[in-house]
Amino acid sequence: MANDEHLGHEARAQGDDHLDVKVWLRLLACSTEIEQHIRQRLRTRFGTTLARFDYLAQLQRHPDGLRMNVLSRYLMVTGGNVTGLTDQLVKDGLVERSDDPEDRRSYRVALTPAGHEDFAAMAAEHAQWLAELFGGLSVEAKDALYHQLGHLRQHLNSTLRSTTP
Repeated sequence: MANDEHLGHEARAQGDDHLDVKVWLRLLACSTEIEQHIRQRLRTRFGTTLARFDYLAQLQRHPDGLRMNVLSRYLMVTGGNVTGLTDQLVKDGLVERSDDPEDRRSYRVALTPAGHEDFAAMAAEHAQWLAELFGGLSVEAKDALYHQLGHLRQHLNSTLRSTTP
């Protein structure tokens, strides 16, 4: 019973539950555990949050910067959340905000040189942490899991599009 506290969501599954329930709870448990571990390591090692890391990661992928409303969609958060993070990151010198030349009602945000440098350090360690977490799986097992989750994602997208009013 002592180990049940470490299982979290998965501990809710019962032997007679449908396989779909068991799979969902296991996915949720794995995702939650990985996320909590990454959050803790980012906080301890870099004094930052997962939200800030994700924000910087999106900008790293878009060297010319992004409109704040596009960044909000990529991060799947509200515009207010992006504005708050942007204000903090500008203050910290990691991000610059400028008027969007294509739409004067919008702002673009981009990494500063310091932002690129800080994110590169975080990303390198983040990759190592993930390698540790997934180290118990063979390359073949990770590849198979990746493809199976891709099939699930496609199925979810098509199912949810057809059932959403």
